[in-house]
Amino acid sequence: MRYAIAILLCLATPAWAQEESLGPWRLACTTDRMTDRADCRLFHRDWVEAPSQGRPGLALEIADRDGRAVPIVAARDLGIEAAARGLQALTGTAQLRFPPNRLFDMPCTLEGRALVCAPRPEDAARAAEEVLAADRALVRMAGLGSGGALEPAELRLSDTPAAITRLRARQPEGAPIPAAPGLELRDMLQWLQRLIPR
Repeated sequence: MRYAIAILLCLATPAWAQEESLGPWRLACTTDRMTDRADCRLFHRDWVEAPSQGRPGLALEIADRDGRAVPIVAARDLGIEAAARGLQALTGTAQLRFPPNRLFDMPCTLEGRALVCAPRPEDAARAAEEVLAADRALVRMAGLGSGGALEPAELRLSDTPAAITRLRARQPEGAPIPAAPGLELRDMLQWLQRLIPR
């Protein structure tokens, strides 16, 4: 059973390659050899919450939302053992602030095998604008499944416009982001449920 789970997770995890550094930002892209479409992640080199045993890390990322490059907080490649991150998808919120501007809450949800906390539609324009000029970000998770940290993580920012320009060059504005290959988390849970004898 353990080997079967490991094989499924390997098949469902994309092989990120071609990583570039732009200040504190990392751009990692993989290209689908059948379609030549790039699937890219632009993420901060420092963790919002570092990974620990059975708990994937949370990262500050820049992602396309309706044609805008907005900041999000994400945990990627969730496995079955990451139940706490699943709870965050149901009840969690990321609080993000670019001082001296006021904070905004970003509700969390599951997207495939990722936990993604993104700005609400009414906050998206402000978030996209503020991240460009910010020299630091404060991020704190709230809700069930969060680490319960009182102090926010502080991430130093620089070169953000250049990093977003590079992201746009690899993955044009408004282009649909292809889904990660392989099974989604709910598919894996259903597959495992069928293996359990009744």
